[in-house]
Amino acid sequence: MGERVYYVYLLASRKNGTLYTGVTNSLERRVWQHRHGSATGFTARYGVNRLVWLEEFRDIRNAIAREKQIKAGSRAKKIALIEKENPDWRDLSEGWFA
Repeated sequence: MGERVYYVYLLASRKNGTLYTGVTNSLERRVWQHRHGSATGFTARYGVNRLVWLEEFRDIRNAIAREKQIKAGSRAKKIALIEKENPDWRDLSEGWFA
């Protein structure tokens, strides 16, 4: 059986738009849920569905700790994380879904 992978991710409504931080063990499924409105609440209300940053973990405890650290940080810190790896704010899930 393969080793489990966990993801901490940031979604955005657009460049410099509304941001959302989450954690999941199935990034493709979770992004699909955000994109198709089955993830109700904040992301659906504000149209936050573009995957702009992610980080992988092998231990769920580390992933949850990182998610909490990011959520506790300022908006400027979240933007810096995105722009370090993805300065154009490309949707990293582009092409995942037909």
